[in-house]
Amino acid sequence: MMLADKFPIDLISVDSALVYRGMDIGTAKPTADMLRRYPHRLIDIRDPEQSYSAGEFVRDANVAIDAIHANGRVPLLVGGTMMYFRSLVGGIAILPGRDPSVRAAIDDEAAASGWPGMHRQLAAIDHVAAARIDPNDAQRIQRALEVYRLSGRCLSQWQAETFATRNPQDFVKIAMIPEPRSKLHARIAARLDLMLDAGFVDEVKSLRNRVGLTAEHASMRAVGYRQYWLHLTGEFGLTEARSRALAATRQLAKRQLTWLRSEKDILAVNPLESDALATISTYVACRIDHQEGRYK
Repeated sequence: MMLADKFPIDLISVDSALVYRGMDIGTAKPTADMLRRYPHRLIDIRDPEQSYSAGEFVRDANVAIDAIHANGRVPLLVGGTMMYFRSLVGGIAILPGRDPSVRAAIDDEAAASGWPGMHRQLAAIDHVAAARIDPNDAQRIQRALEVYRLSGRCLSQWQAETFATRNPQDFVKIAMIPEPRSKLHARIAARLDLMLDAGFVDEVKSLRNRVGLTAEHASMRAVGYRQYWLHLTGEFGLTEARSRALAATRQLAKRQLTWLRSEKDILAVNPLESDALATISTYVACRIDHQEGRYK
């Protein structure tokens, strides 16, 4: 938002949880006032009962990018869903569609054998995909098995046939990598407590009252929501819910940092340093052609 005050920038959210309406506190969604002053595309575009895939993000992001360029401005994609970024920049496979009956059958099998058992089934048909999917990652295991059952081809085979919608050289990459890790962990804990003070548990209660929304929907697998949903079902108390949500958030941050450090041609900035914004602003100023609204 500070960069938008300095440059001809329009914002595009790259966050798999911010797409959902009614999920405001636990996602740290910009406030309504912030969104009025600094509109973000791809926020509040789905109900939590609906799915939203990386492929849909690539489609929607490309539409937004083209619209922003057509207005002579520069798109700034900002967020933490690394799979979305990589799919947009590096390309994405055209996967078979979704089939509710196939997904329901997989869920029934998982209820009987558990997701680790379904992961073993996946490993027998697609060891490449299984190697990178956690045995408890229900959403990704389900999708990999669904793709195989619909097409007879492994997910990893489909993913090997990616297509890029844009030239990777069109992107200027800036990563915020907080150091030291101890300060990041302290901020994660403080952020969670602020969410709890703001009524996060009541937000999850409200979501649980929605007809048709379950703990297995992608939206409710988001960090924080999953842990407090389980608390509200009586599986554990508030203290345990906070501990689990904190651990899950730290794990997410670790995965994000791993993704970022694997990226090439990236400007890494420590956001905890006092000159972070000045460093980013100088870098952006060197890359933007103000006349064309495009990168040099």
